[in-house]
Formats: sequence, structure tokens, C-alpha cells
Amino acid sequence: MSDASAPRLDADPRHPTLTFRRAAVDDHARVVAAIGPWWERPGTDRLALLLPRLFFQHFADTSTIVEDERGELAGFLIGFRSQSQPEVAYIHFVGVRPDQRRTGLARTLYERFFEAMRASGCRRVDAITGPPNVRSQDFHRAMGFELTGDTIIDGVPAWRDYDGPGEHRVGFTRPL
Repeated sequence: MSDASAPRLDADPRHPTLTFRRAAVDDHARVVAAIGPWWERPGTDRLALLLPRLFFQHFADTSTIVEDERGELAGFLIGFRSQSQPEVAYIHFVGVRPDQRRTGLARTLYERFFEAMRASGCRRVDAITGPPNVRSQDFHRAMGFELTGDTIIDGVPAWRDYDGPGEHRVGFTRPL
């Protein structure tokens, strides 16, 4: 007999050696542990603070964990449908293990999220990143997102003090 609360496992034909499933609370520690090594940049220790356990407790049904054939973490997307704006979905944090980059995994994670959010009635997806994160900005542009902001910081539109003093963010928005 299957447990209705267990994460759903499925495959994706674009990535036959990977398994996609819903996030679970038990995934929190290994996802947070992957952030520093996967980002390969100084100062990434603080990034883990942006992904508290509550995302795995309260948004598991809209978040995805990807595992390789050994059961090791290959990627993740943490996202949700806005409670205040039900027509808007938000992608909070995405990571792809370095050896899985340029395989289309991030695109697949986004496309699967778009499909699920569209099916739930959302008409738009939003996300943010920091102004120095050019790789993220390029990826989001390639995925059809428009950059938003109230000023120009580091040559791109960004929201000044979005997450507090000196914590500027580049906004992304994309219709579904």
C-alpha cells in the first residue's frame, strides 16, 4: 500500500538517468549542504540562510528534488504559488550540481514548474537574484524572463535595498 504523503517519484525522458520527486523535510540538510560547493564562489555560506527548513515543510508539493542513479542530489527547485497573489508563482531557489550543468536540467526544472503552476491557475512566475549573478541573469533571460528593478546596479535593472540595506536584487518576471 502506498503512502499518500510520500514524495512522488517520476522520470523525465530528457534526463533518463535522473529521478524527479517532490521535496521532503528530510531533504533540507543535504540541499543546504550542497549550496556552498555547488556555487563555487566566495561568500556563498550566507546563501544557505535564504533556504530555511520552512520551505521544505510548507512548499514541498511545489518543489522538486532531482537525484541521480546513485540517489545523490543532482538538482533542486524550491518554488511555490503565492498565497497573496494566487495568479503568481515564485521560484525561490534553484541549484544544479556542477557536473549536471549544461545538460538542460535547470531548464527542465523550470519547465516542469511552469507546467504545474499553469495547471494550478497561475499566469506569471517571478524570481530574484543578486546584481553580480550574471550567470543567473543570462539563464533567466534565455528562459523568457524580463529583468525588473527601480534603478540600475552593476549595469542591470535592480531593486535597491530589496532585502534590506545594501541587499539589492534583480527581479525577474515571466508570463505563463
